[in-house]
Amino acid sequence: MRVNGTVKLDKRTKRLAKRLRRGDIAVIDHEDIDSTSAEMLVETQVAAVVNTAKSISGRYPNVGPQILLQAGIPVVDIIDDNLFQCLKEGEQVELDGAVLHASKAGAEPFEGELLTLEKVKQRMEAAKLNLGAELERFAENTLSYVVKEKGLLLDTANFPQIHTPLDGRHALIVVRGEGYKQDLASIRTYIRDVRPALIGVDGGADALLELGLKPDIIIGDMDSVSDQALKCGAEIVVHTYADGSRPSPGLQRVSELGVQAKTISAPGTSEDVAMLLAFEKAAQLIVAVGTHSHLIDFLDKGRKGMSSTFLVRLRVGAKLVDAKGVSRLYVRRAPAVREICLIAFAAALVFVAIMLISPTAAERLRATFAGVANETRLLILKLKMALTR
Repeated sequence: MRVNGTVKLDKRTKRLAKRLRRGDIAVIDHEDIDSTSAEMLVETQVAAVVNTAKSISGRYPNVGPQILLQAGIPVVDIIDDNLFQCLKEGEQVELDGAVLHASKAGAEPFEGELLTLEKVKQRMEAAKLNLGAELERFAENTLSYVVKEKGLLLDTANFPQIHTPLDGRHALIVVRGEGYKQDLASIRTYIRDVRPALIGVDGGADALLELGLKPDIIIGDMDSVSDQALKCGAEIVVHTYADGSRPSPGLQRVSELGVQAKTISAPGTSEDVAMLLAFEKAAQLIVAVGTHSHLIDFLDKGRKGMSSTFLVRLRVGAKLVDAKGVSRLYVRRAPAVREICLIAFAAALVFVAIMLISPTAAERLRATFAGVANETRLLILKLKMALTR
């Protein structure tokens, strides 16, 4: 396997995906590539992925490398901290098997390991054996943080005032998580008919724009949402550090774009805060797309626990429904033949009644029928003449 292309580098895979073009060679630093990041790389149609961390460490069975390889994208692990210093964005490189050659004259090649589907499957099977211990650590961390973050459940959140009305409406919260595209596609009819308030969590705003839908609210730390989304006219709510001790990079980015924003300081993930926002603003129903809900999701996200998510779902659970459930329950029933016949019959009765009541209308109808009859007779005569020739 030999691949030539332009190198693009970033230690944040989701940020890099915005700059990638077809045929590029992506250089990332992403231990245990998750499914969402892998799908984003596949969409960009990169020629290859070079990872300076282990694409599958064996800590848990992450499926990212498998997604890339099944899409025909080579994955090479080159565990070398110098790679980011030695390569320059935009330069041409060649990947020959597991060896990366830079374009600089005299530059030493970097050698790593070329992953195969067989290797990945073997490592995933081995990782499944570690899942029990990982689950135990995860549960311990969750319980330990529940006490610290109990304010999410017991206190009334101090959310900013927003212009988008949520009281009594459905709220659709979109996170760019696993299966978000399929989920959105499956509820297009629901979105069109019910017109819920559209809340994009970071890159979830771009997911809505891709479908031609404008988000009403964008909430998050603004690390994976595009400038286009931030300028689309949605209300911006920046999720800042819970203790407020550090400046928010997201708020700085929004300010540099000249976009007005509100802030909220709260523990937990931005998707948790989005659910609480919809709940506190009295949304009738909260529909979730692409949100994290199971162990592998949280391990993919790199979280040590799910205390905030656990508490938030306890609080909003009565109003929360997954998009998959909505797609199964919300089906527009096509009108039955009997109903169509009844509608047609009723329309005919109205038409006849009008004809009987209005002499002018009746005269026009007779004239129309007479014209049609004359045209038909002429057509029949022409056909007879043509056949007798």
